[in-house]
Amino acid sequence: MKKALILILLLTGVLIFAACSQKKMTRVEPSQPVKSSAEQKDTALSKTEETKMPEDRQVPASDVKAMDIPAQAEKKDTFEFKDVLFDYDKYNIRQDAGTALDSTAEWLKKNKNINVVIEGHCDERGTNEYNLALGDRRAKAVRDYLSSLGISSGRMSFVTYGEEKPLCTEQNESCRQKNRRAHFVVNK
Repeated sequence: MKKALILILLLTGVLIFAACSQKKMTRVEPSQPVKSSAEQKDTALSKTEETKMPEDRQVPASDVKAMDIPAQAEKKDTFEFKDVLFDYDKYNIRQDAGTALDSTAEWLKKNKNINVVIEGHCDERGTNEYNLALGDRRAKAVRDYLSSLGISSGRMSFVTYGEEKPLCTEQNESCRQKNRRAHFVVNK
């Protein structure tokens, strides 16, 4: 009796798995033009643009499935996103970072299909809790600056890593400066 029940459950699982893994087939009526896969992707992108993220959405670090933006940039219009660097224990946008963010805003205005996650980072000094809060304020400062330049805050989310993802691990000021940053990634 137990073997029969196990066999039935096993077969049910296989059938459910097979049903879930099959590709959905759509029927094309003769009056409808057949779309190429590139056209289908464009349609999917335009539908994605219509949905917006909540305005003050923070993405948990474990949920970020992202890739660096330069790899995602369109081949015909590539753009190198620069990290925004911060002074020690500060989250205000420096003048040199403002210039880079102005260029970033212009590129994002031209590429409306790109949504970004802004990562806030810190150097190793301070407690974990303090650095997480500071990284959060840095990411929000970048988001607010870009919003002031006309980028919809619905296209931007943020996450803080504090000191968890250093670019450099040496114990000197030039290395620490590289770790006090906001970094852009494409939100997938």
